[in-house]
Amino acid sequence: MTQDERRIYLIKALLSEETEYRDMEIPMDAQQQKRLLRALFNVRMPKPVSGPFMEIQDAYLQEESRQKGITDLSDLTPLQDGIYLWQGDITTIRCGAIVNAANSQMLGCFCPNHGCIDNAIHTYAGIQLRVACAELMAWQGHEEETGRAKITPAFNLPCDYVLHTVGPIVSGRLTGRDKELLASCYRSCLDLADQNGIRSVAFCCVSTGEFHFPNDKAAQIAVSTVKNYKEQTNSEIEVIFNVFKDIDLQIYRNILR
Repeated sequence: MTQDERRIYLIKALLSEETEYRDMEIPMDAQQQKRLLRALFNVRMPKPVSGPFMEIQDAYLQEESRQKGITDLSDLTPLQDGIYLWQGDITTIRCGAIVNAANSQMLGCFCPNHGCIDNAIHTYAGIQLRVACAELMAWQGHEEETGRAKITPAFNLPCDYVLHTVGPIVSGRLTGRDKELLASCYRSCLDLADQNGIRSVAFCCVSTGEFHFPNDKAAQIAVSTVKNYKEQTNSEIEVIFNVFKDIDLQIYRNILR
């Protein structure tokens, strides 16, 4: 099957799952089809799916990643010992694990085509990721606490694992508790990575953006927490600070240089 044929197959299969969607017209334009497919991934509740669907979805998503271009950790140059800075799409980096800025439900973003990192990671990992997260949360029996982390396979992403952490939501003035919780996110992810033998982790800018943590303060906490963890535990884990916005790139450059 071509990539276009895979996309049409997946759209039709997802539309057929819900009665209200079955008469929806599929657009002719490829970009509009991609938006529709992503939206259908985003709103789909965690539930089983047929084997053929999974095979075609996996082939489709892996080809999408290949076309976007994959960046390997070995292609990067550290700014400090074991610490890297990279600007780009975190879903395209090949390393041990990437960090997802999750919400307390830990099921991904259900808002169609939303621009958050949670949405992107769940979209390009495939529907297996939401199912895996739902199983974790059902076993836990309550929402995820802020500052903690969970681990899942990465499925169709080029990394091996995803570390899901819930960062603090800042409302009004930044507090000491907000700072403590953000530091806990980084420590929890690093500890979980070491427990699972993961040698490298790419951190997104946890709690910035939608959660309103000031970018400069968040970066300072991220760098200091990672350095302290590595010194205190003698961990040899390699850390990539992944940024998307130019402002975050400059902030991290200033701190790391």
